[in-house]
Amino acid sequence: MSARRFDGRVAVITGAGRGLGREYALLLASLGASVVVNDNGSGLAGDGSDVSVARQVVDEIEAAGGAAVACGESVATPEGGRAIVEAALDSFGRIDILVHSAGNTRFDDFAEITCDEFRSVVDVHLLGGFNVTRPAFPVMCKAGYGRVVLTGSIGGLYTMPQTVGYAVSKSGMIGLSNILAIEGAECGIKSNIILPGAVTRMAEGLDTSQFPPMGPELVAPVVGYLAHEDCAVTGELYVSMAGRVARAYVTETRGVFRPKWSIDDVAENLGEIRDSSNNFTFHPAENGFFEHMTKSFELARTGA
Repeated sequence: MSARRFDGRVAVITGAGRGLGREYALLLASLGASVVVNDNGSGLAGDGSDVSVARQVVDEIEAAGGAAVACGESVATPEGGRAIVEAALDSFGRIDILVHSAGNTRFDDFAEITCDEFRSVVDVHLLGGFNVTRPAFPVMCKAGYGRVVLTGSIGGLYTMPQTVGYAVSKSGMIGLSNILAIEGAECGIKSNIILPGAVTRMAEGLDTSQFPPMGPELVAPVVGYLAHEDCAVTGELYVSMAGRVARAYVTETRGVFRPKWSIDDVAENLGEIRDSSNNFTFHPAENGFFEHMTKSFELARTGA
């Protein structure tokens, strides 16, 4: 049992009825958090609903002596997002932690996917993240405290075939988390991304027979740390897969400066442009945008 507890804290966890979200809910509740277990109980493709999925997790938490309420609203609409946050305020009077773990999946060839099929995934993952953080953020700002954990994926960094909605959503989550980290810094809000690897129902259709142990319980402690008041980082991405925990980040090569460029110049300098032996890495929550501009302008001025 962890020495880091969540007594007095209120956590909202979306997609908490099954898989990773359920494991997060059980862990935080076991360490003293009051939990809003949000899950509309939909199928893998986002179809249907079954609020009993969330209620079963609440029953588990309460049976172990914890405090929890079920919320069957969908993250896919602004109205649903507001209702999820209001469930925390109505039941427990506050919201300290928001973990967006709700997700669905589908596999479609890019040449054939329809707009509705694309939106069915983006609405849950990416817009779902916005729909719940938007109403929670001002509440956290007013309280002067907040921890947000959004769910990204290596599928948003490196991508698999036939997953355009998922890949776009998980890539977009990086920008959303950065905004929360930057704009929330002065209010005591920290936002980070978990990139989890676990065998859950989301792995349906994949051959997992050769995978090492990859249960959700291996990921939950990383989310627990990112959700805790002791969390020392913000605006970062953490991989958790098969017992390996690592930080992922965006970097760029030093590049090449020229006062003028032609298409041929780009072609002839491509090796040096791509040379990764001297990379620049800027941290989003530590003035990274402006540090990038400053470095670029400095190279333009000095030519070296």
